[in-house]
Amino acid sequence: MKVEYAKVSALGDRQDNQDRAAVVVAEDAAMLLVFDGMGGHSDGARAAETGLKVVQDLFMAEKLPILDPQGFLYMVLARAHDEVVELGTDLAVDFRPRATCAICLIQESGSFHVEVLIQEGAITEEEALDHPMRNFVECCLGGDAPVPDMSITPKLELEPGDVLLACSDGLWSGLGDSDMAEIGEPGNNNLADNLKALSIKALNANSPYSDNTTGTALRWLGS
Repeated sequence: MKVEYAKVSALGDRQDNQDRAAVVVAEDAAMLLVFDGMGGHSDGARAAETGLKVVQDLFMAEKLPILDPQGFLYMVLARAHDEVVELGTDLAVDFRPRATCAICLIQESGSFHVEVLIQEGAITEEEALDHPMRNFVECCLGGDAPVPDMSITPKLELEPGDVLLACSDGLWSGLGDSDMAEIGEPGNNNLADNLKALSIKALNANSPYSDNTTGTALRWLGS
């Protein structure tokens, strides 16, 4: 695979950063990982770090390219959920560590990622922009023992120059689609510069109440 990739994570107007992110690139596959520890719950950062480590380790141990991408994504998220649940077994359910996540698997000129509310047809992409529950957590890792509901997209074919972005809500909140699309615009700046500029724009838009602002991005250049 020929790819360009970048990662950014900023504290924002918070006392600590509960986001964790990674871009894992191998010869035949890559993953974008962003985990956001949920504020108000104990050890949100630990939940995010645990979830990321589980998914990253399982991906690195897998034979690539992955034979069943959708099944693999479900399996690794279920395993990550179990590990995060384990962190809070001694706590009341309302206080157990939790994390949300955005994950994208790239292989064989295509990408697979997790969607919940839009993919299941509850709302359209246009409605999501102003939906009163746009920041509502539909499901998360940790907390209750049952594996959260999730739906994995089918393969989305990639063309050279396509850019994929996985990010926490601190990055996408306050920005429109046209702002987000700037990360993929061709020009003199490389992907890392574009991602950094996008994060600064989000921080400024959400100031003085900006959240942890984290994103991972990958530009597909071909196989």
